[in-house]
Amino acid sequence: MSKNISIEGKNIPIPEHLETTTKKWFRQIVEDYNMESHHLKLLTLAAEAWDRSVMAQKAVKEWGILYVDDGKPRVNPAIKVKEQAEIIFARLIRELCLDVEPPRSPGRPPGL
Repeated sequence: MSKNISIEGKNIPIPEHLETTTKKWFRQIVEDYNMESHHLKLLTLAAEAWDRSVMAQKAVKEWGILYVDDGKPRVNPAIKVKEQAEIIFARLIRELCLDVEPPRSPGRPPGL
């Protein structure tokens, strides 16, 4: 996969540290939406939050929800990491207005 996306003469880098599927998602969002530089920073933060959530979920799956410390059950800290990452992701998606359909290209007006 290319490390950059070329749109309207702009060369937009895809953050290398993102997971492969997240890079694909990042690329698709950049291709579907008109983004300024500050939007790209927010999109990068959202992608990083998503990757953190996925990593935390893997840790929960591997070690479970609870562990025992000094004979007392404790909640796996990955649960909190996952929850915080999901909240951050959702807020950034809302901030970027990505929870609505991307704008359509100009064409026929919608039917009545």
